[in-house]
Amino acid sequence: MKATPESMSLAMASHDQHNERGAKAGPHLAPASFAQIYKEYADFVWRNARRLGVPAASAEDVLQEVFIVVQRRRADYDGRAPMRSWIFGILVHVARRYRRTFQRKQAPCLSLDYDVARETAADGPGTSPHEQAERSERVRLLETLLEQLDEDKRTLLVLSELEEWTLREIAEYLGSNTNTVHSRLRAAKRAFADLHRRWLADRGEVP
Repeated sequence: MKATPESMSLAMASHDQHNERGAKAGPHLAPASFAQIYKEYADFVWRNARRLGVPAASAEDVLQEVFIVVQRRRADYDGRAPMRSWIFGILVHVARRYRRTFQRKQAPCLSLDYDVARETAADGPGTSPHEQAERSERVRLLETLLEQLDEDKRTLLVLSELEEWTLREIAEYLGSNTNTVHSRLRAAKRAFADLHRRWLADRGEVP
């Protein structure tokens, strides 16, 4: 069943009043209601679920589960970190569990049935079909290469290169320091570049 802020708000309504107080404790204030949180972060969760290896068929389930956890744990959010970091941490755990489920079933973590319509919605009405097709192919390639990285490298690249978090933001999320993050990110970029070169070589293209 496709999640909507309305359906999930109704499902979790009994928690709203209690969690509302806990969600505003720190300097990073949460949106005023669960529906607003969902509206602001649903696409963030969906696209990064796909980037973290969740198959298209399970992306909506992961989206719903993440926001159920968000609602249940809103009283635990103290505002000391940005809400997107807090939500991303929940997503990582949920996505990891779904990937393990697919691995046990010996199914691929990522397929090429990417939801192009959703991913290319930001292209705008002036984008030509050819441009949309090229972009969807780039997205598919990106996912294929990300799948081959270990979880730590994949997460770093998603946050830095795709979500454009700063080194400081990533360090705060990981509980690390910027020098360590910088070093690990360089290693992740090298690994990704190596995968891309091998992909080109397999196609007979010169890197």
